Amino acid sequence: MLSRLAVLIVALVACADRPVVGEEAFPKELVEWSPLPGNPIFQGAGGDAWDQKIRERGYILREGETYHLWYTGYNEDRSPLRLLGHATSPDGLHWSRDQSNPIFKGSWTEDVFVLKNDGRYLMFAEGQNDVAHQLASPDGLHWGDSGAIDIRHRDGAPIEPGPYGTPTVWFEKGIWSLFYERGDQGVWLATSHDRVIWTNVSDTPVLAKGPDAYDRQAIALNQVVKRSGVYYAFYHANAHRPWKDWTSCVARSRDLVHWEKYPANPIVQGNGSSPILVATPEGDRLYTMHPEVRAYRNVKPVRVKD
Repeated sequence: MLSRLAVLIVALVACADRPVVGEEAFPKELVEWSPLPGNPIFQGAGGDAWDQKIRERGYILREGETYHLWYTGYNEDRSPLRLLGHATSPDGLHWSRDQSNPIFKGSWTEDVFVLKNDGRYLMFAEGQNDVAHQLASPDGLHWGDSGAIDIRHRDGAPIEPGPYGTPTVWFEKGIWSLFYERGDQGVWLATSHDRVIWTNVSDTPVLAKGPDAYDRQAIALNQVVKRSGVYYAFYHANAHRPWKDWTSCVARSRDLVHWEKYPANPIVQGNGSSPILVATPEGDRLYTMHPEVRAYRNVKPVRVKD
């Protein structure tokens, strides 16, 4: 007969081999947040400013001691266009708008995603009619538009005309992965080796609406991060149509294709959407971007090097 110690060891090994599912699969430092004092930390300038209001996803990168925010501003009394603005901050909480704003006027630019690759800044954004396009910049301030993103079905045929927005990118091992939504009705995944032609991994969404009420009417993915070999997607969702009371949520995956939603979603309520995670010296900080920028700290702060 096995000794009690042997039985305990066998039980521990069995538990270790069992896949982690449900709420336990999601680190608390990624799903438990409390708002920082002073919210909102950034919003439309009001008055007659070109960025009287801001909207949808802005994006923050921390470089050295400076935080950079790219955001979409508009003033419908002046123009229907959505234009690109830039602001900087020493702490990610107190912001100064760029005196050259708007920094790009060449095309409708909103719902932006920014990353740095091979010394250049790349931007993936929605254009007019929610058609995603790419931009590039040598310094993050002077941008050129590379045109609409060319997405194909698995068989190589172009996807059907219509909106394809909230472009979100992950780059790993030479492969570009692009997540996009179509009318907020699901999240599709396309990949590319050259950022010229993108091909769907599946012609059906990899992240679908529902079945729970909080994301039954709308879903769009904003950012992917990787922690301990697992991918975590920060996305926004809506339980209502017409839209109201957007929320922020999390899902996890080991292959970018098959996703498990956090069972306790949403992680942020109160009409806070377009979430992104930013590493700070104090640990990760979560920002929601729409309809204004709000900041949240970990309930249990953890510094992550990754």
